[in-house]
Amino acid sequence: MEKIAEIIVVFIVFMIPMYGLLIWTYFCPEESLLWGKRWMYKEEPEISEGAIRYTKIASLTAIVVLTIIFGALTFS
Repeated sequence: MEKIAEIIVVFIVFMIPMYGLLIWTYFCPEESLLWGKRWMYKEEPEISEGAIRYTKIASLTAIVVLTIIFGALTFS
């Protein structure tokens, strides 16, 4: 019973914000790439299509890997 409570706490505290950040990164890659760095530029920087594609693939991969890890921890 303690393990179930432990998993629920980890999910609420860690996984939900992580999934939220990764989903936001997937749907708004330009915004996520400039998050915390806008002050360095006088004008809006132009982000390459390769960087956008890489960011989307990386966030999608992280979502899949986190889901697999969480599933393995839950059902083991």
